[in-house]
Amino acid sequence: MKKSFSLLLIVLLALPLAACGGDGGEEVGVAEGLDATISVQVEEEWLDYYEGARERVLERNPDSEIEWIVTGSFDHLDVLDSTDATNTDVADVFAIPADRIYGLNTNNAIAPIDALTMAENVGGFGDYDAGLGGNFQIDGEYLAFPMNIETLINFGNKANAEAAGIDLDDTIEFTELEHEDMLVPAFDAWFGVALTNSADIELLGQDDSGNLYSDLTADFDELTQDQQEFFTALFDYWKSHNEAGTSMWDEDDAWGYMDNQFTSGGNTSIRLEGPWSTNNLSEQANDGEDLAIFPMNQVTINGNPLAHWQGGWGMVANARIEVEEEKMLLAQAFMEEIVNPDYAVEFFAETGKIMENVEASVFMDSDLSETDKEVIEAVISSYDEAPARPLFTEWGQVWDTWKNGLLSWDNVEPETAEEAYEQIKSSFEAMMASF
Repeated sequence: MKKSFSLLLIVLLALPLAACGGDGGEEVGVAEGLDATISVQVEEEWLDYYEGARERVLERNPDSEIEWIVTGSFDHLDVLDSTDATNTDVADVFAIPADRIYGLNTNNAIAPIDALTMAENVGGFGDYDAGLGGNFQIDGEYLAFPMNIETLINFGNKANAEAAGIDLDDTIEFTELEHEDMLVPAFDAWFGVALTNSADIELLGQDDSGNLYSDLTADFDELTQDQQEFFTALFDYWKSHNEAGTSMWDEDDAWGYMDNQFTSGGNTSIRLEGPWSTNNLSEQANDGEDLAIFPMNQVTINGNPLAHWQGGWGMVANARIEVEEEKMLLAQAFMEEIVNPDYAVEFFAETGKIMENVEASVFMDSDLSETDKEVIEAVISSYDEAPARPLFTEWGQVWDTWKNGLLSWDNVEPETAEEAYEQIKSSFEAMMASF
């Protein structure tokens, strides 16, 4: 079916398209005169923005209809996972986190799209394949269109930092901090990779031949010097918390502990978090009065800057509409309009999402709050310095593998970094054997 779609593209591209580069507030890349009906998954909080996009698309296609399936993105994916793409409760167009792309492709749930033409219609992407869009390409086919970028950033509490003598405007070396100055749930790989990436540690990689490998099956003395020093720093961090009897290595209680310590008057000056935590952390930091926001790479471990992932979300077309020309065109036109750069500020204000195809200056020159601008600037800066997120399906086993290795330290109580690393190595050897 996917090969037939490549031939179908010739027909699709022959139909009239109205395209502009994203200037002047006009619709971009919207097909005209279509007569089709599609369903679109939308979260409740996104409805206002989606309504505007639908109106702009239907102005050019008055005979078409775009219907909503109002549900959370993960709830929608649960329905798809438990049934299949033909289920009418599964939308024709829906949003997915980047790491779901391989599984959905394996299950033949999503259709290839003409992403390069769409990107040209929308404008602002630059080198499309070097960004999130390239990460959505599997076996030469583009299976999703970039919706928004996503990565972790640093949040600071200025009052706590001043009391601790930490300059939040300068480079901060993690190994020089007291154990509660910066709290990171390192056992959770979502946060842990921000640390391991600083030492170029590949938790699970895939070479050009498709073979899987991990740096963490090597003996400690076979690791690079940066990697050995990293695990020494991580061991020292755990040891300090273990000796102090904190909840930092408790997968249930760590979150409440971090919130309490980051509150103004607490012992924590820095938190590694996602932009979606801004409101919560702002409340803890004296209703925002004490809140600071800065990029990932401002914190270093052994002189190496932290770096998370170039993650994000995409929009996909349901496989069931792949051979229906006008439905596919309408679906692609709607995706394009969602990330029309002329509405980037509105998109962020309504959804909290940052388009990949928009310069930071667009947000800085807007009427967004100063906190929003700081978050956006930190996200874009951190994203630009981050490696691409691994999306192949097997990577999903890393989450528990990493967590089990680190959480075992509280039970084993290793006396050296080498002994601590052995627990991680054993965990990853078991994972690799399972492949």
